Amino acid sequence: MKLGVSTYSLSRLIKSGEMSVLDVIQWIADNGGEHAEIVPIGFDLEGDGELAKAIRRKAADLGIELSNYAIGANFITSDPDALEQEITRVMRHVDIAAALGVKLMRHDVASRPMPETTIRHFAAELDRLAEACRRVADYAAQYGITTSVENHGFYVQASERVQTLLHAVDRPNFKTTLDVGNFWCADETPTVGVGRNIGYASMVHLKDFYRRPHDRNPGEGWFRSACGDYLRGAIVGQGDIDMREIIRLVKSSGYDGYVSIEFEGLEDCRFGTKAGLDNARRIWDEV
Repeated sequence: MKLGVSTYSLSRLIKSGEMSVLDVIQWIADNGGEHAEIVPIGFDLEGDGELAKAIRRKAADLGIELSNYAIGANFITSDPDALEQEITRVMRHVDIAAALGVKLMRHDVASRPMPETTIRHFAAELDRLAEACRRVADYAAQYGITTSVENHGFYVQASERVQTLLHAVDRPNFKTTLDVGNFWCADETPTVGVGRNIGYASMVHLKDFYRRPHDRNPGEGWFRSACGDYLRGAIVGQGDIDMREIIRLVKSSGYDGYVSIEFEGLEDCRFGTKAGLDNARRIWDEV
């Protein structure tokens, strides 16, 4: 297991201009991270080959790895030309992943408004989504890159929908970026979702949430799950997710790849990320 940090965890500081992505990579190394996961929020790698080279050089100079490159995407459209443009755009990001030197890349596949995130819509659109993912995975194979779908965005978030898509794509280099906390967004018990999907994981995100019932509004700073429960980001190991059991499941599965801290709580993001990193390492050693 190699424990590191997603740049997403510190994206508030990148967006505010307080830190650059290169500063974030330095911070990750300084605080014990073994790898950095690159998520282009607050910076843009499209058309900026020099920044990709600088990121790769910075990580190499610090002796940490670049693990995964994660972007958004949406293959749901009734316009064939628009779909083709989106697939081509994601392929350009595969080129960026190759320039970064990573062997893992996560891209989203679909987004719908909450009332439309039904199993009926998913079943109707599965073939189209699978074909788009298959084409991207086949393109990525030339670089030795494994692409993946993350369980997030409500529509393709529950473990069985993720598995259904993986089997439909049917490529050895298409897997899942498994976010242990995001199952709660689809009202699936995280230990159940992790147990079901860890065998398909190319990458693991450790994320924690506080959770309150749908009829007990806790006020500002919370969002709602698919069925209306209240969720708020927490420091890994301090929230309501059974993080000890989650990490035990990941460890006992034999998974030995990259694990990234993803922090999206209300605390200062440097404090929250470092505390989560320390908690994850301690729990991993204890279970």
